[in-house]
Amino acid sequence: MTSKRQVTLPKALADEYGIRPGDEIDWEPAGDAIRVLVRGRARPLLSVEERLDLFDEATRRRDELFAAMGPVERRPEGREWTREELYDRGRPR
Repeated sequence: MTSKRQVTLPKALADEYGIRPGDEIDWEPAGDAIRVLVRGRARPLLSVEERLDLFDEATRRRDELFAAMGPVERRPEGREWTREELYDRGRPR
């Protein structure tokens, strides 16, 4: 147990009982012992292929959104200064 009262579950026990990072566990008194109960399971880990598919889908949606927005103007209307002028602003002349 750490000074923050955190406990590390040995990997062998976690593997044996199918406990993974993200699972919710409860501690229950059981006489002179403590019982660990797995209450909520983390959602299953996705394979590399599944993650890449989700990424590709999100990229497709983003590209469609940007296409629907049309071209983006680089310099907003009404701005009366250039990027180069920013380097001199506020400096004594």
